[in-house]
Amino acid sequence: MFSSIIMSVKEKPLNSPETVSKEQDIHKLVLYNDEVNSFDYVIESLIEVCGHDFAQAENCTMIAHYNGKCAVKNGTVDQLKPMKRELDFRDLTVEIN
Repeated sequence: MFSSIIMSVKEKPLNSPETVSKEQDIHKLVLYNDEVNSFDYVIESLIEVCGHDFAQAENCTMIAHYNGKCAVKNGTVDQLKPMKRELDFRDLTVEIN
């Protein structure tokens, strides 16, 4: 019985069109260092808008500060647009790549 169930499941190869298109649909929400907003404000914004925990928000803030930018969230454009809009509203510099 179990062998028939296992044999009926077909795995998709990694290079199948469905797999490639799903990977291409994933974008990044990138936070840029703006030299204006405080660390606390950016951390609080990432927690409230992106659902980060404190440590993740703090790490992203530090990476953006020292490297000039940090990808703070991955997802589809539809998932990232509301987050970008809210972070823009909070005067943080972000873009979807």
